[in-house]
Amino acid sequence: MSSNPSDSQNSLASDLAGTDISNLFRVIDRDNVHGLNLTVPEDAKEVIKPWDERDDTTKFLESIVDDQLIIHVPFIENVRIKSILLKLGRGEMTPRHLKIYANHSTIVDFSEAESTKPQLNISLLEGETGVVEYPVRVASFTSVHSLSLFFGDSVGGEGSRIYYIGFKGDLRSTKREVNSKLEVPAPNAADAPLSDKVTHKVGGQQTTAR
Repeated sequence: MSSNPSDSQNSLASDLAGTDISNLFRVIDRDNVHGLNLTVPEDAKEVIKPWDERDDTTKFLESIVDDQLIIHVPFIENVRIKSILLKLGRGEMTPRHLKIYANHSTIVDFSEAESTKPQLNISLLEGETGVVEYPVRVASFTSVHSLSLFFGDSVGGEGSRIYYIGFKGDLRSTKREVNSKLEVPAPNAADAPLSDKVTHKVGGQQTTAR
């Protein structure tokens, strides 16, 4: 993946300031976020925070047996993911790899992760103290109802820590509703009123866009 997460980090403050609609926090099913290999299982939802709490280090999650942990994040609406926002542990607690599995109805466990190809495999940046934005290949995340995030390979090799997980993107269900209204063809396109012709054309353009 050619995108440089460091470049995008500089624009985070302006992009996500205030109530930016591209931040998908509002459509995460936070009550059903859960994880594997955590010191406290309920900590999984604690790192799903509003943007203005991204730098809060009093709430975090940590692996318990080794440096691997998996977090399952369901959404209340289908979404298109454009990037993932992460604030990771420092020093030896920094995980260096992330595998992302999309649209599994339940959490991808460790054995399944070994035999299942992820939609994305990211090498995470070391030494960053703030939130870093990792752009994703949007074509692989166009209609997502859940993600399982598999962190591992920490610097120290014994434990991993996460302070913040967020996502940028947009809703897909709303767009589908809009398209369904636009895609009703006129009985005879040649005899249709101008407004119907325009509507039909717009609908066609939107459904072919990927």
